[in-house]
Amino acid sequence: MTDTQTNLDRRGALACMGWIGAGTLFTLSGGIASVAPAFAGTPDAKAKGAVRPLSFLQISDTHVGFSKAANPDPVATLKETIGRIRALPQVPDFIVHTGDVTHLATPAQFDQAKQLLAELPAPIFFVPGEHDIVDGNDPRPFVAALGNTTAGLNRAGDGWFSFDLQGVHVVGLINVVTLGDHGQGTLGRAQLDWLKADLARLSSSTPLVLLSHFPLWGLYPEWGWGTADAAEAFTYLARFGSVTALNGHIHQIQRHLEGRIQFHAARSTAYPQPAPGVGPGPGPLVVPAEQLRSVIGYSAVGVTLVDTPAEITDATLA
Repeated sequence: MTDTQTNLDRRGALACMGWIGAGTLFTLSGGIASVAPAFAGTPDAKAKGAVRPLSFLQISDTHVGFSKAANPDPVATLKETIGRIRALPQVPDFIVHTGDVTHLATPAQFDQAKQLLAELPAPIFFVPGEHDIVDGNDPRPFVAALGNTTAGLNRAGDGWFSFDLQGVHVVGLINVVTLGDHGQGTLGRAQLDWLKADLARLSSSTPLVLLSHFPLWGLYPEWGWGTADAAEAFTYLARFGSVTALNGHIHQIQRHLEGRIQFHAARSTAYPQPAPGVGPGPGPLVVPAEQLRSVIGYSAVGVTLVDTPAEITDATLA
């Protein structure tokens, strides 16, 4: 198979992720993100001279152990998500989980989640959510149960990490240990200093992917949907031409563009939450059972090094 054929096959596979019914396609390459409607496919890779893109999947907010009306059996929808991922025509380079792997951070829930997620067909990298933190401020049980130990990982502090793959720099941030105003996330001095040093060695042309649980931007601070001290991190990111920040926590698709940073919040595999500011506050949102799969899902991400805009296609488990 030629390099061009390989590239076309990979891009075709990414298009199929939307076609099979649940996914978000990101094609990231240093420009401002553009949004492609579901089932629209991808641009002609050969015409753009594209190189083989990096492709990975994002899942989030699996809440293993949850059993309330919003989804009495989130393990079933997680298994369905895993089955769809395993059925994809192209194995992703890796998978990321952006937190709330469990609902109550018990040893039994960590063990069940680990066994379920072991069925995924690629290496998986985790950042914790607030539901994964034991006693509200101790990430060590999470790191011990699900922490990232893959060779080549630059891991520090409470488990934040970075790695490089195919010219892309991926950073996993932890913003759920210490909470700020209105319950917003914080990064903290030690992590901000580490991030500054981690990015300093990179060329400004390096595509960046940032992972966190809470949104880094102030999506709705009154509900805690933001990161109180992220503005300093944004100054470190300003020189880069391509930055995509992926988060969980809010259980719905939300997008924001700040400078050159494209923010994207993912759906949960378990249950939805209300739109920002709608109703008395955040929390599990009960929808008719037949509608549940239309508001949960996962995300497929493709990163290229070609000077073309990012493309995002959203779909669901429905």
